[in-house]
Amino acid sequence: MMYDKRVSFAVTDSQDRQVLGMNEHLEQTLVLIKPDALKQSLTGYILSTLSEFHTGLRFAGIKVVHVSRLLAEEHYREHKGKSFFEGLVEFITGCYHYPNDPQNRRVLAFVYSGLDAIQKMRGIAGPTNPHQARDERPGTIRSLGTVVQLHDENGKVVGDRFDNLIHASDSAQSAEREIKLWFKPNDIPPHIRLFPTEQCDQLYYYKEDHLFTRRIEGSICLLAPGDIAWKSDVETLNTIEQGYPTERCLASVAAKYLINELEEE
Repeated sequence: MMYDKRVSFAVTDSQDRQVLGMNEHLEQTLVLIKPDALKQSLTGYILSTLSEFHTGLRFAGIKVVHVSRLLAEEHYREHKGKSFFEGLVEFITGCYHYPNDPQNRRVLAFVYSGLDAIQKMRGIAGPTNPHQARDERPGTIRSLGTVVQLHDENGKVVGDRFDNLIHASDSAQSAEREIKLWFKPNDIPPHIRLFPTEQCDQLYYYKEDHLFTRRIEGSICLLAPGDIAWKSDVETLNTIEQGYPTERCLASVAAKYLINELEEE
């Protein structure tokens, strides 16, 4: 069993899960109700479809998020540099659907937990393309979405935008990365956390993509001694602070701690 003595609970292998009345198919997945769904007042319908009664999955975390550019860019990091990257960022931040109403730019973020949660939620969501969803999986959430043509400044069609209402993690690896990006450990009840946590033992401040161990003007405290954080976040911050290269960037850690902290238009 792998654990940190300062951690009250962390599941790391199938044996531990069985002891806790779980099994190796227990998963967690991130689900986002996107701005287009909020614009169309489909929130109630989607929540009903995703209820514990219909899915057999349990809510593990829920929050209303004003999506910052930092968070959006990290969420879609794998697409950075592609022609449609900026469009993805504008979409998830709510700028497309609420261009003049920053107070309405929000996303509902959920962590669902249960047996085979990832594939179960992907099946309920349906194909990414709403037109395909209507043809192949009518009744799924995305079958209520639409495809919007995108035009350049001359009116020429340059692509499509999928207003597909919902995001659901597509793999176990993506689910862990996305949950840790959108949720702090204390956003999830201790006995439902699926990923290892650790108690931080020093101060970390963030400002303009730089990490500090003391407060400077304009900086925001990410973690303080005694705070419970994802173990991978503490390891990343320690590595960055010591000046060593790390696979995870500072923004991937900081984004969640800055959610709803800064007013951004």
